[in-house]
Amino acid sequence: MQKQSFSYHAKEEILDRINSKAKADVCLMGILVFCNILSDREIVFLTEHKSVADFFSLNCRRICGDDNAVAASQTGKKNEVILYRLEISGENNRLVLLKYFRMDSSRRLTEADLPKKKYYPQLIAGIFLACGSVNNPEKKYHMEFVMPDIQLCNDFGLLLLDNYGILAKQTERKSSQIVYIKESENIIDLLTLMGATNSSLELMNVKIMKDMRNKINRAVNCDNANIEKSLRAAERQIADIELIDETIGLGSLPESLQEIARIRYDNPDFNLNELGQALDPPISRSGANHRLARIARIAEDIRGEKAKN
Repeated sequence: MQKQSFSYHAKEEILDRINSKAKADVCLMGILVFCNILSDREIVFLTEHKSVADFFSLNCRRICGDDNAVAASQTGKKNEVILYRLEISGENNRLVLLKYFRMDSSRRLTEADLPKKKYYPQLIAGIFLACGSVNNPEKKYHMEFVMPDIQLCNDFGLLLLDNYGILAKQTERKSSQIVYIKESENIIDLLTLMGATNSSLELMNVKIMKDMRNKINRAVNCDNANIEKSLRAAERQIADIELIDETIGLGSLPESLQEIARIRYDNPDFNLNELGQALDPPISRSGANHRLARIARIAEDIRGEKAKN
């Protein structure tokens, strides 16, 4: 049996929250506005989700008052997913539905035809059930709505922006217009708004884990970079110490520099703080750095003299 997708489970959750006639009406309106064909001559809705197909059929029959208002058929697709085709039978039933929702083939989401604002979540849920999908957040953050024309894209985009501050983007794919959202916070907000709270929480948890992994990786990379930087610095310091020892001898250095030179030579992996703490008495990180800088200047002077000769 094929494993159901993240998007599939989100739609199941949404349908479970449609618990009143008023909510069902507005959700069905969202589906109809964005269904595949909408006119007084033909209304066709295609979906891969059986529960969505059942919801559409049940509520269309209820509104039409006709148990035969919906003709359903199904076909198999290449990926073994079943595609449900639902068609409103009879001109009278189509006219009943269009009149019930004050709709025509223009499919506009004008303010005069929208439901009360408190039902906007169910309207958006219906649109998602009709033409929306959301990726598994483990792979990427992406929600999209495949729409029949650019005007509906604009209407839907304004609905999201004006009422929820969600800025959706648009693109074109083949003959379809796409409204899409990639910001995880906006996807979380929309899932919650539509009633898919468990899916929203799942996405939130995935985001938290991803962010945590990214922070750990950045910290590890930073630590590795610091270690490499410290090792390169230690190599230069040891080279300076060996040069001084081979030429003027470490004994010619002040005692404080002799001490740190010996500890650095014996402990190439020590950072500046560890070097300072290994001295007697211990000194600060900046103090250790200052002493090593003095050794470096002495070594540079020796190199300069050798270059002259």
